[in-house]
Amino acid sequence: MTAGTEARDPATAPPLAAAELDGLRSAVSDALSEFLDRQRDTLAAMDPSLTPVVDEVCALAEGGKRLRPAFAYWGWRGARKPSGGEDEAAVLRAVAALEFVHASALVHDDVMDGAHTRRGRPATHVGFAARHADERLDGDRELFGTGAAILVGDLALVWSDELLRRSGISAAALGRARAVWDTMRTEVTAGQYLDLLRAAGGLPGPDGALTVARYKSAGYTVQRPLQLGAAIAGAGPEVTDAYTSIGLPLGEAFQLRDDVLGVFGDPAVTGKSADDDLREGKQTLLIALAEEAADAAGRRLLDELLGNGDAGPEEFDALRALLEATGARARVEERITERTALARAAIAAAPLADDAQAALDALAVAATSRTA
Repeated sequence: MTAGTEARDPATAPPLAAAELDGLRSAVSDALSEFLDRQRDTLAAMDPSLTPVVDEVCALAEGGKRLRPAFAYWGWRGARKPSGGEDEAAVLRAVAALEFVHASALVHDDVMDGAHTRRGRPATHVGFAARHADERLDGDRELFGTGAAILVGDLALVWSDELLRRSGISAAALGRARAVWDTMRTEVTAGQYLDLLRAAGGLPGPDGALTVARYKSAGYTVQRPLQLGAAIAGAGPEVTDAYTSIGLPLGEAFQLRDDVLGVFGDPAVTGKSADDDLREGKQTLLIALAEEAADAAGRRLLDELLGNGDAGPEEFDALRALLEATGARARVEERITERTALARAAIAAAPLADDAQAALDALAVAATSRTA
């Protein structure tokens, strides 16, 4: 049954249980664990010293909200045929592969940003640098940590392909999925470069910040996972276009929420220091809007403290106060609200089954109002 196109009340959303997240997360975790157990045996047979590498991928895969697989799964559920089609267990294994793409992006991003923590534990490059010191290995421990992290991220990306290919979806579905998959991975890598370029002074201003957000994170968080599900289901262009109308604004809102939490979030909930993004000098929309609105003294404060590894908590608190005083945080919150509403309207208008509409609407609200 296809739902109507009436607008949803923006103040309400179906309960998150509509997205069946508990069962979905369990299925994704089981698929990842089964795959990684095989990989551990493979690497240990090559040489026991490779075990820490697969252990690191396991640790990365254990965390996270599983939002990307959830969007892909419901993208499939919303477009699947009434009878026949792909085996659900195989589809769940296929969408679980998105977690390896995400893990790869996180590891490489932390290296480029010089981040210290990730999900309440040392970032991969920091952990391997500590291992170098603990085992009293030769050479520079920081270079060792960086090199190991690059390889861990590369391995996670390789394994994302392998898990998708071995998921058990049909050859036809796999062929359709590959086009979306390849586009998604290209966009993530290109987005990482754009982020690097912006940090070096390229792509200035709010428009530059939004360009980076779209290609580095927003696309592979919502739009491409939805389209991956549609491709597996063999959906037509009407559904694929609807998923673009949902995914682009919702992915942007998701990333902007991430940016706000990176500066104003509770470390006990987010698993990372609220000072890290400021210390690393991340050029988010928050920063771009503050630069535009700040007076001369505010711009000096940004120049002196943003990206200053020697700055302390009180100085970063002053930066947070500036983001509030210039209205930058409020403007980002307004954009999150506007983009979320646009995505929810697109969900309401999409030619999807009722259960998929309810699930996607619940996911949209959860993804953009989260605290971690």
